[in-house]
Amino acid sequence: MTASAPTPPSSSPDNSESLADLRVQIDSLDQRLLSLLNERAHVAELVGEVKKREGTPYFRPDRVAQVIDKMQKSNGGPLKDIHVAAIWREIMSACLALESPQRVAVLGPEGTFCEQAAIEYFGGAADLIYCASFDEVFHATAAGSAQYGVVGVENSTEGVVTRSLDLFLHSPTHVVGEVSLLIRHHLLRSSNSLEGVEAVLAHPQALAQCQTWLSKHLPNAERRAVSSNAEGARLAATNPKWAALAGERASTRFGLHIVAHAIQDDSYNRTRFSVICLPQTLAMPPASGRDCTSLIVSVPNRPGAVHDLLVPLKLNNVSMTRFESRPARTGQWEYYFYIDLDGHPSQPNVAAALAELRGLCAFYKVLGAYPVKA
Repeated sequence: MTASAPTPPSSSPDNSESLADLRVQIDSLDQRLLSLLNERAHVAELVGEVKKREGTPYFRPDRVAQVIDKMQKSNGGPLKDIHVAAIWREIMSACLALESPQRVAVLGPEGTFCEQAAIEYFGGAADLIYCASFDEVFHATAAGSAQYGVVGVENSTEGVVTRSLDLFLHSPTHVVGEVSLLIRHHLLRSSNSLEGVEAVLAHPQALAQCQTWLSKHLPNAERRAVSSNAEGARLAATNPKWAALAGERASTRFGLHIVAHAIQDDSYNRTRFSVICLPQTLAMPPASGRDCTSLIVSVPNRPGAVHDLLVPLKLNNVSMTRFESRPARTGQWEYYFYIDLDGHPSQPNVAAALAELRGLCAFYKVLGAYPVKA
C-alpha cells in the first residue's frame, strides 16, 4: 500500500495544545515518515537490480547532488537547506547500502577528519575501511579492496599534503570529488587538566597548525608525530601523561576530555580531501557548472619552460587555482607541477588549453575533473 504524503501542520499552531498532544502528533508523523522511507528503500532495491543488469555504477555523486539540489529548491521551511541536504544525503546513503554497500578506504583509526570527510561525502551507511596511512588508502583503492578512497590533499594553513601528491603520480586512481572540512583541533586527554602533560601526539600537519598555542601553553611538552590525529587520541587514552590533538569524534571514540577547545592558530582552518577511485569504478563526472580539473605535468629543464606552461591557459581564458611543485627525484633538479584549473575538460576552452599544454610537457597526467562547492 502506498503511504500518503504527510500533511504539513498549520503555520500557526494552537497554543492550547498540550505537550502530550504535540508528542502524539510527532509520533504519528514519525510512523508515516518511516513508512515512506521504507517505500523509497524498496524502490531503491529495484533500481539496484536494474543497475546490476545494465552494469552501471551504483554510486552516482552527480545524481546525489541533483536530488539534494531539487529538495532544497522545493524546501518551504522551517527546515534550513543545509539540514535538508544532510537528511537527504543520509536517506540516499541508507538506500544505496541496500543496492550495494560502498567500501571506502580512509585514514584510521576511527575518529579522524578523513573519516568525517568520507561520511560527509558518502553518508553514514558507507562501509569504511580504516588504513594506517594514505599509502594504504591508495593501495586499497587501486587493488579493489575498497571501491573509493578519501585522502587529504591540502590545508589552508600548512599547504599541501606532500605524501598524497607523491602518491598521485603513479596511482591508477583518479579524483571524482572533493570535500572541504572546517578543522577544529582540540587538546584531548584522559584527565581534564593541562598539568603534567609530557607529550602531545598528532599528525605532523596538526602539530604545525597548533604550534603557537602549544608553544605558549605547553612549551616543555614533546611534540610527537604519529600517523593520524585519531591514532594520537588512541595512544593518549593509554597514558595519562600524554595528550592528543584531534576532533570531537576522536574525543567521543576514545573517551577523552576536551581540555582545550579549538587551539589551531588559524580560526579559518580548512582541509581539502580528494575522493579517489579507479576509472572503471566511476568515470569522470559530467560537468556541473562549477568544476575543477587537476593534473600533473613536468617540462624539460630549460629556460622559460615554466612560463610556457602558463601561455595556453592565458590564451584560452582558463584560470589556474593551484600550482604546486614537487621534486622529480632524478637528481637533475627537475620538478613535477600539480595544477588545478577552473573548469571541466568538456568545455571547449579548457579542452583547447589542455591539448596545447600536453604538447609542451615531458610528462602529462589528468588526475580528474570533479564538482567543487561554492
